[in-house]
Amino acid sequence: MNRSFIATDAHFVDASAMSRRFLPSAALLAVSLAGCTHASPQPVDMLGALAKARAGQSPAQQRAQMVADIRADIHAADPAADTPALGRALAVIGTLPREDFVDPAGRAAAYVDLPQAIGYGQTISDPYVVAVMTAALDLPADGSANVLDVGTGSGYQAAVLARLARHVASIEIVEPLARAADVRLHHMGYANVAVRAGDGFMGWPEHAPFDGIVVAASATEVPRPLLDQLKPGGRIVMPIGASDTSTQLLRVTKRPDGALDRCRLGPALFVPFTGGRVAPFVPRALTDRTIPLCFKAPIVGVL
Repeated sequence: MNRSFIATDAHFVDASAMSRRFLPSAALLAVSLAGCTHASPQPVDMLGALAKARAGQSPAQQRAQMVADIRADIHAADPAADTPALGRALAVIGTLPREDFVDPAGRAAAYVDLPQAIGYGQTISDPYVVAVMTAALDLPADGSANVLDVGTGSGYQAAVLARLARHVASIEIVEPLARAADVRLHHMGYANVAVRAGDGFMGWPEHAPFDGIVVAASATEVPRPLLDQLKPGGRIVMPIGASDTSTQLLRVTKRPDGALDRCRLGPALFVPFTGGRVAPFVPRALTDRTIPLCFKAPIVGVL
C-alpha cells in the first residue's frame, strides 16, 4: 500500500479498510516475485498484469466489478460518503465505455482502476477519483446543472458529467487533446458538451455561472476567475497544495454572501496546472489516487 495516500487521522479513515484496493492479484504477485530473483529486476507492468487477470471477462462484466469495488471501498472508508450523488455517479460510470477514452495500447486495461497516460504529459484519471470528484459536486438530481470541466484530457470526466448535467463546458490547454476529445464526444452523441482549447485558469465566462466546477490539475490556490464564475451555493472540486506531499483534494462551496467553505476530500497527486497565474509544482508521480475524508468532519473556513 502506498501510505502517502492514507490519512494519519483515524477519525477520518481506517487505512486497513482500504487495503483491498491495493492488494495485488495473483498474476501481479507472481510477476513481482519473479522479478526479485534477478540481480537487476525489470519494471513491472502493473496495468498489464492486472488486465491479464481480468482477460476472461467482458467489458460490461469488468465495468460492473470495478463499480462494485469502488463503492465497497468508499463505503468501507466512510459509510457517510456513500451518498445518493455517489450512486448517480457510479451508475453513469457503470455504463460508460472507458476503453473508448484511453490510448489503444491501454484498452485491455481500461477497467483496471488506475490512471493511464494519454500523451502530452497528461493522464486519464482512475474511475475511483472520477466518482469521488463527481459525487463531491453534489449536482441536482434533476439534471439541471451547468458545469465547468477544467482539464478535458480524453473527455472521460466530461462524459460522466454530461449524463448528470444540463450542460458541460470543458477546457483543455493541450490543443491536440482538446480537438480529439471534441471529436470523440461528438461522435458518441454528447450534444450537451462544449469543448475548447484554452487556459482553464480563466474559466469560460460565456457559459458562466456554473453550479459546479471540477479541475483535474493541481495548483497552489483556486484561480480567482473560477470562483467568480461559480454560482452561490455552487462547488469547486480541485487539488490544492504546494507540493506532492501536501496536496489535498478540496471541495470549495460558495455561500450566498460570497464566503467560501472548504472541505478536505483527502490527499491526492494530480498532473500540475500549467496555465494562468497560479504557481504550479512538479509531482514525483503521475497518479491521482485519493480517498474521500470530509463527509464526517469538514474543514470550514474562508480560503
